[in-house]
Amino acid sequence: MGLGEWSGRLCCTAFLLAVVTLSVSSRHAAASDTSIANRVPRVLVLYPYDEGIAATTAAGEALRSRLLEATNGKIDLFSEFLDLSRFPEGDHVARMARYLGEKYAPRRPDVVVALGKESASFVTANRGTIAPGAKIVAAGFGTATAEKIDLPDDVIGAFTTFDILKTAEMARSLQPDARHLYIVGGSSDFDRGWLTTARAALEQFSKSYETTYLEDLTIDEFVERASRVPPDSIILALTVFKDREGRNFIPRDAIGQIAATASAPVYGPYQTYIDHGVVGGNTVTFEALGRTVGDLVIDAIAGKPVSDLEAPQTYIADARQLQRWGLAEKDLPPGTVQMHRDKSLWEEHWVILMAVSGLLLAQASIISVLLLERRRRRDAERSAQLHLLEAVHLNQSATAGALSSSIAHELNQPLSAIRNNAEAASVLLRSANPDHELIQQILLDIQEDDQRAGDIISRMRGLLKKRNEIDWQEFDLNDVTSSAIRIIHGEAERRGIKLTSTQLPGELPVRADKVHVQQVILNLATNGMDAMLNAVPAGRTLSFATGLANEKAELRVSDTGDGIPEERLIRIFEPFYTTKQAGTGLGLSIARAILETYGGTICADNRPEGGAVFRVALPLARREDRSR
Repeated sequence: MGLGEWSGRLCCTAFLLAVVTLSVSSRHAAASDTSIANRVPRVLVLYPYDEGIAATTAAGEALRSRLLEATNGKIDLFSEFLDLSRFPEGDHVARMARYLGEKYAPRRPDVVVALGKESASFVTANRGTIAPGAKIVAAGFGTATAEKIDLPDDVIGAFTTFDILKTAEMARSLQPDARHLYIVGGSSDFDRGWLTTARAALEQFSKSYETTYLEDLTIDEFVERASRVPPDSIILALTVFKDREGRNFIPRDAIGQIAATASAPVYGPYQTYIDHGVVGGNTVTFEALGRTVGDLVIDAIAGKPVSDLEAPQTYIADARQLQRWGLAEKDLPPGTVQMHRDKSLWEEHWVILMAVSGLLLAQASIISVLLLERRRRRDAERSAQLHLLEAVHLNQSATAGALSSSIAHELNQPLSAIRNNAEAASVLLRSANPDHELIQQILLDIQEDDQRAGDIISRMRGLLKKRNEIDWQEFDLNDVTSSAIRIIHGEAERRGIKLTSTQLPGELPVRADKVHVQQVILNLATNGMDAMLNAVPAGRTLSFATGLANEKAELRVSDTGDGIPEERLIRIFEPFYTTKQAGTGLGLSIARAILETYGGTICADNRPEGGAVFRVALPLARREDRSR
């Protein structure tokens, strides 16, 4: 059924406003009227019923909003409610025509918009009295109704056809197991016209159901019958402008009473039925229709050609009713607009969620980069550590090579002593009266010399051992210094160098790799002995002193050589930098690398009395470190 049948049948819905602004020529305007070019256009909107009918009222408001928006308020808008549903008599119609003709005589409309077929019939019959020369735009009904009321050709139509079959098909999609079909219609002329249209439109569709038409009943009977229909039923509500007892209703209110206690879902073809218990239907939304008609009027005001158009329709559903009846959202026709649908968290807060997601993504990216950098740093640290271990091993091997002659000499002493003692014991044993006490002492000397030789070999093995990991351990810096002195003792004697050691009483606990710290001391000792090569033999002294400085364990290695030229002091720890003719320049750089690995430092200076002094500092082992 068309919007045109709106007037009664629309119950509240469809409406197409019609507007048409047209350029009014002088022959279409009243003699007393000024040309439209010199004033704002005038548009008169005629409503077929009173202001209580939501359909036409909503359509008119949408039209007014669109026109005011498009013209920036430079337009005169007039509205009249004809109330032709309650006062259809010819005398009333004639009086209304004369009244409007006199009312608008000083301000003749340029465009008259007739909402509904009653308004369209009224204005086309009385246009000469009300708005001579004005453009007429009729809206809110279908083309079939336009032909039935013999709408003049010069009236522009914004047509809307309400297809009850599409609403029925929507219901079937939501209730595929339904077996009963009920169609509800009232007793007014408009209601009966809707029922006639529905019978024709649903002729084939109704054959699949046990179909019943609920018509010409009182409102109480409608409510009672709907409350007793089988659960597997579809109820199609048309309009109830009037019941059997002659009581008048706004259709949405009557349908609302019926749907409130119905025992099956109710569907209807009007948007105004939403919020009154109806699941939904195929209809024209008032807002979309009003804006469409407004665009048509704007084109007419601008002098553009305008022609009849068909207002777009859509499916509308009430999400609350879907939930009430357990109907699946997925079974709705594509493109259905859901009213009162609870927004998902994403729909409600998508801006915030997008911002949070972006922030989390940025944080994740930063974390990923940091983790990658951390892994790269660890790989680099591991690679640097391996290079350091390799350099230390090479340095240890070089040190062992440099000390090999003195170590061999030192080792030869206990070995020779062992041989001599063994020969002496053999002689005593072959004598007639061997001196057992002397033999016992010789054996003790052999054991001591063997231990001495074993210690020398052990120290040598420690210098030559290659490792792939740093061996973190806590030890006393005094003990490591003493161990290093024992290793170089033989070389110092060979070179005629005196070794002195001053140690702080008690322990100096540090945490590092013991072998690496020992290598630092050996490097400094070897450099110190080399520095005294040209010194007077009687004055060659290599001194070791341990103590505390700035809450760190400190070792000072001093020599009595020629010292270090001032301009070279800042470069002596650089790789490959050396003051020796045969030096590699790696000993001191390796020493610095070792100490920095364990949080220590090394520096060099010249002594006032001559020679150089190297200071090594390592952090004291913290209490928590010592507990591990």
